[in-house]
Order: sequence, then C-alpha cells, then structure tokens
Amino acid sequence: MLPANEWWEILGSYGANVWPAQAIFFLAAVLIALLVFLKPGSTSNTLVRLYLALSFGWIGVVFFLALGIGLKGSYFFGSLFIIVAVLFAVDVGKQKMDFRPPIAGWQRNLTVLFMILILCYPVFSLLFGHQFPRLIVPGTFPCPTTALALLLLTFSLPQVNKVIYIILLFWAIPFPPLIQIPKYGVYEDTIMLSVGIYSLVMLLKNWKANSSTQPGGAPDRR
Repeated sequence: MLPANEWWEILGSYGANVWPAQAIFFLAAVLIALLVFLKPGSTSNTLVRLYLALSFGWIGVVFFLALGIGLKGSYFFGSLFIIVAVLFAVDVGKQKMDFRPPIAGWQRNLTVLFMILILCYPVFSLLFGHQFPRLIVPGTFPCPTTALALLLLTFSLPQVNKVIYIILLFWAIPFPPLIQIPKYGVYEDTIMLSVGIYSLVMLLKNWKANSSTQPGGAPDRR
C-alpha cells in the first residue's frame, strides 16, 4: 500500500493535468441533479445515463489506467469502472432505469440531503485541507462519482441494473473505513460511505419487489 504522501501526490498530479475537466464535470452534475429533482422524465433519464457513462469511462481510463497508474489495483479498478460506464451507456438504448426521486416524506428529505452533501464534496475537501489540485470533485474522482451514481440508482429501484449497483457498493462501503479515511485522511469519503449504506439498505428492501407502475410506465413512488 502506498504511503499517504505518495498517494496524494498521484491525486494532485492527476488533478493538475486534467484541469478544467473537474469544473466541467461538476457543473454538469449540478445541472443534472437539479433536473432530476425538478423535472424527472425521459430527458433527465437520458442525461443521467450519458453523464454517468462518460464520468465512469473517464475515471476508468484517465484516472486509473493513465494518470493514476501508480495506485494499487489501478488495472482492476479501472476495468470495473469501465464496465460500469459501458452498462450505463447500454441503458441509453435499453431505457430500463427510470431516475425519479421520492416525491414525499423522510426518504425525499434524506435524498435531498445526500445530494447536497455529494455536491459539496469539494467544499469538504477544502475544509479538510485538500487544496487544488488535490480537491476531490464529483465526475472526475471515483468516490464522489460513486456516491452520486448510487444515490441516483436508488431513484430507479426496483428497476435497476444490479450489476452496476453491486460493483459500486463494493467500492463505496468497505474502502472508506478500511483505507481512505484511516490511511489517507480522506474524511470527506464519509459521505460516500453513508450513501453506500443507505443504498445497500434500499437495494435489499427492493431486491424482490415487483415494479408496480403508474400510467406511462413510471414506478409508483407514493
């Protein structure tokens, strides 16, 4: 396992080399999040699929296989993220997943809170002393992008691609308390861990659920 200073050096080099991709992906994530919550439907569904396919493809190729090649397990994790990207891209055509947030109650409030926390990943990075180019940003870094994707996938339950879901849970839950937080001080990954635990609970709850639908085919979210 890499020493913390070497690990952060790789992340800093990556952040410096890909700028301004972080800003572009982040702004796109904000716009898509607003669209999903304010006007869910076919347009937002397509944009979510395309955004996540592009983001995970970028992370798999650029982060893991190109600029982050010194990270332990980079080939393995790069391959996993590329698989996730391909599966999201396939769903652009299949249109299986319908990303509609809960419409009321505690679950609605919790998902809004989680989305705000995910989009505030860079703010927490700054608070924890991770200045640019080590700033952790959704869209170009694996952890906040995984948190974002998992939260969006809960919106599509039970009609969700379980392969994507399980791959992302594998990244979201074991690594923060075992590696990122104690070894490298990435305390902002507590957000991903929290979203991962919530996503796991929701997946288990909906594992065998039938997809009751409203007129037009949308899942019933009452």
